[in-house]
Amino acid sequence: MIVTVFRSRLKDDARADYFDLAPQMSALARTMPGYRSHKVFMAEDGERVIIVEFEDEASQRNWSLNALHVDAKKQGRANFYAEYTVQVCEVLRESRFKTGPADGS
Repeated sequence: MIVTVFRSRLKDDARADYFDLAPQMSALARTMPGYRSHKVFMAEDGERVIIVEFEDEASQRNWSLNALHVDAKKQGRANFYAEYTVQVCEVLRESRFKTGPADGS
């Protein structure tokens, strides 16, 4: 699995335009072959973190090179972001835990 960690800070005057485009990019990502999930988190200091999971590197690369996504990234650099960092990581190991129902069944 490939995980992309996208950390960013928006320009104060760009929030409305960003929040118009972001749902479109989320919907597009869900249609991409190999897409697994994505979640958005907001820190108290205003930093946004988006974590995106794809099955493999080829799927992540196809998302990165998708024409609509490329255009959105250009808009982001020109209009939305004060700063950002992208990290593309390969998952080496994964473990999971989930508690059962309270009655033990």
